[in-house]
Amino acid sequence: MDRVVTPYEGSGRRPWDDAAEVPAPLRLHRTPVSSRWVDYNGHMSESCYLLVFGDNSDAFFRYLGIDEQYREGGHSLYTVETHIHNRREAVEGEPLTLSLQVLDHDTRRVHLFHEMRHGQTDVLLATAEHLLVHVDIDRGRSSDLPHHLQHRLAAIHRSHAALPVPDVVGRPMGIRR
Repeated sequence: MDRVVTPYEGSGRRPWDDAAEVPAPLRLHRTPVSSRWVDYNGHMSESCYLLVFGDNSDAFFRYLGIDEQYREGGHSLYTVETHIHNRREAVEGEPLTLSLQVLDHDTRRVHLFHEMRHGQTDVLLATAEHLLVHVDIDRGRSSDLPHHLQHRLAAIHRSHAALPVPDVVGRPMGIRR
């Protein structure tokens, strides 16, 4: 059975060092635009933007300490809401660089912001805002993150608190009149 596989699957998690400086923002994922992501308009299809943002989230999970072993223990982070803003087209072969900012978190939720930029020109191509919830997979319900992950999220959030909150965060969608 075919399933979606991220480029980080099977790579484990990064060791956490409490003394290490947390980059603000995090820059954990780079990729060229795959020919499989290009649609009949000759540029990256809208669903593939979400795919690449999802890969960036997976890189973040591993930075935080969430990998296959963690999920086998019955817990994971699930996305409950996403807002994508497409700014520019990306075509096959172009390099993409992604950044991630932790905007907020509590014991069960994480609010993230991603930027996708052209890897050579640094032009902003797209942004994504995600709200994630920590779940107990077997119970199908939200659950508190373990204390060690809450501690790591707090460290990342402290570092990212110095970053400006992007103007699109929390903005409702609609037709302005």
